Amino acid sequence: MKRIIIGLTALMSNIMVHAQMAVDVHTHIILSEYKELLRRHGAELEETFPLPEWEAENHISFMDSAGIGCAVLTMPAPQPYYGDGVESAACIRHVNEVAAETKEKHPGRFLFCAALPLPDVDAAIREAIYALGTLRADGIKLATNSRGQYLGDPELDPLMEVLNERHAVVIVHPHRPTPYPENIIRITPLAMYEYPAETTRAIVNMLSRNVLVRYPNLRVVVPHCGSFLPLAIPRMKSILPAVVGNGYMQPVDWEGNLSRLYYDLAGNPSRLD
Repeated sequence: MKRIIIGLTALMSNIMVHAQMAVDVHTHIILSEYKELLRRHGAELEETFPLPEWEAENHISFMDSAGIGCAVLTMPAPQPYYGDGVESAACIRHVNEVAAETKEKHPGRFLFCAALPLPDVDAAIREAIYALGTLRADGIKLATNSRGQYLGDPELDPLMEVLNERHAVVIVHPHRPTPYPENIIRITPLAMYEYPAETTRAIVNMLSRNVLVRYPNLRVVVPHCGSFLPLAIPRMKSILPAVVGNGYMQPVDWEGNLSRLYYDLAGNPSRLD
């Protein structure tokens, strides 16, 4: 697991982190402007829990106390899209530019993976080119789904082609599925158990479409220790031959896909031991 973390950091930057310090690839930059957009749309609790306040200096103090040398900043859930593509793109551009400024202001302590204004694929491509080029983002953060548009959807292929050309690191983050069983999920936040299921859903969709084989320069980070993939993949492997044989699915290149996945340890601190 240490090899995975060190290798991921090398892919994203030449930053040298002290050998005894951890690299946190799962840190959210939460801006007041982003929260205000959510409030305007009544979406403060869209992910079933409130977003905290965040400041870089306070987070660095936390990092120092926790032995974290470098943190990778990403925009949290939810995706700030409520029918107005211009509003969404402007919000995400602001988040990305502030993340770039934060990285520059605190060299060696922060990297960032840029957000994209999906489900508008054309706008997402423009933002990816700007973020990876002009802002020198260290990668891209993609939601498991953007208003129901899941990773692996053929509509996202033009975006994946652009990211593949740029050898992008992609950090996946779970977002609320659309729809989800509100009559069941009432007293527990989505992050408690639905997020691992949602992540698994998105990655399985990518695997079933051989996304990582078709775009082999991508390096995809799966959150929360791989979520439920360790359980799902053996089952998929055992069932797939019959499903393929009956014409329901195409064959899956397991080695080609899985060799391009990386895993963070968020929510599983015991794995650091």
